[in-house]
Amino acid sequence: MNVRAVFFDLFDTLVRFDRDRLPEVTIGGRAVRTTAGHLHPMMRAWTPDLTLEAFHKALQESWQEAERRRAIDHREVAAPERFAHLFRCLALDPERCPPGLLRGLLETHRRELTKAADFPAHHGPLLTDLARRYRLALVSNFDYTPTALGILEEAGVVDLFDTILVSDEVGWRKPAPAIFEEALRRVGVSAEQTLFVGDRADIDVLGAHQVGMRTAWINPDAAALPPGIPRPDVELRDLADLRSVLEM
Repeated sequence: MNVRAVFFDLFDTLVRFDRDRLPEVTIGGRAVRTTAGHLHPMMRAWTPDLTLEAFHKALQESWQEAERRRAIDHREVAAPERFAHLFRCLALDPERCPPGLLRGLLETHRRELTKAADFPAHHGPLLTDLARRYRLALVSNFDYTPTALGILEEAGVVDLFDTILVSDEVGWRKPAPAIFEEALRRVGVSAEQTLFVGDRADIDVLGAHQVGMRTAWINPDAAALPPGIPRPDVELRDLADLRSVLEM
């Protein structure tokens, strides 16, 4: 395949998110995997009467509201905005929170999410080999860039990418064209020269195809292509199959 650049999705493409690695707390008599147990003590320093149950409910509500808004037009709701909504769910004024509280919540949430990311061992050598021959970029839907950077730093591959573009920075989520176009601009390649690799046909394949990129769909279970989605240029069962596609 004649390409100059390879762009990647992050979650379920380069890394796998394992919810069983999230901290476990008991809420309402049942075990729940969530960061709430680490965030709640920080909040109680500001509002001592706040229960873990009430905080967890507000954390869920803030996520659901962010997802609702994202689904409208693919605009990102960044993590600070989502946490401000969390405060409002608790009838608290985010403008009056103690100095450093929001940053502390965001960093604690980031740290615990990073622990739940599993970077397969064979992905490191593959990316190292690719970086010798191609321009590499990461284009991810996520609400907090430091989380993506932390995952890649932990895996030891962050320096292999020419650019790392997360949707909270650009304000748009895949499949919106703007996030793909910004990544192309930063790397300095044309869409026709670029292969986009991702696991979501409705987000990665569709979005990259709409701006003229070639596409590789990570489809380990050989699922059927969803209706209305353009057929990808290649279909992979595992990221390692990219070697044969690129004839490495």
